[in-house]
Amino acid sequence: MDFVDLLFAFARSLLFAMAGVLPIINPVASAPVFVSLTRALDEPTREQLARRVGKNAALLLAAAMVLGSFVLDLFGISLPVVRVAGGVIVAYNAWLLLNAQPPGEDDKAQMAQTFTAANVERNSFYPMTFPLTCGPGALAAAIAVGASLKTRQVTLAVANLAGGLVAMLLIGVLIALLFRYAPRLVRRLGEVGQIVFLRIMSFMVLCVGVQIIWEGVRALLLSVLPAAAA
Repeated sequence: MDFVDLLFAFARSLLFAMAGVLPIINPVASAPVFVSLTRALDEPTREQLARRVGKNAALLLAAAMVLGSFVLDLFGISLPVVRVAGGVIVAYNAWLLLNAQPPGEDDKAQMAQTFTAANVERNSFYPMTFPLTCGPGALAAAIAVGASLKTRQVTLAVANLAGGLVAMLLIGVLIALLFRYAPRLVRRLGEVGQIVFLRIMSFMVLCVGVQIIWEGVRALLLSVLPAAAA
């Protein structure tokens, strides 16, 4: 493959990974929760926490995307099956997002009582990164995306992997920026804007989930048809 084809594969993989994972994480919808839980922190501590959450999220998603398929291969699970199962999970989570309700005030107040500047580093991964920012649905989506980007051609596989890793890095940077400026963003977006954005992103991820399912089903059918013909 020439350089243009590899560059196109990189860009396509980057966009596909972003579309498959970012709507499930939906950091804009998580921003109000972040603000509520960190309202007892001063501005520098909150910015430090936002950077830590973004870094943790990028590493967690990258590990799930790269190593998830290899772990599944260790158990003898084929890639088409991974695509179908992952696509079902992605589509299911999208359906839940379409019908999601904002977190209850009692739940946010209870968590805020245990989130102080003294334990900000300890809580930067749990619960802020996992499961509040990157839940099981996001990890399943990252694994499904990684399986979809896998191919037998070495150069194409490297380009796809690079695009996926850059996408995870960009998601981490976006999370850090949104959480850092979350108080301003929440005031500007408003409650109605948050709901509209959540519904649009939910529909996008539903389409991505159906696409992943179709890729898995098509691969399974192609593997069955030659055997049936023989």
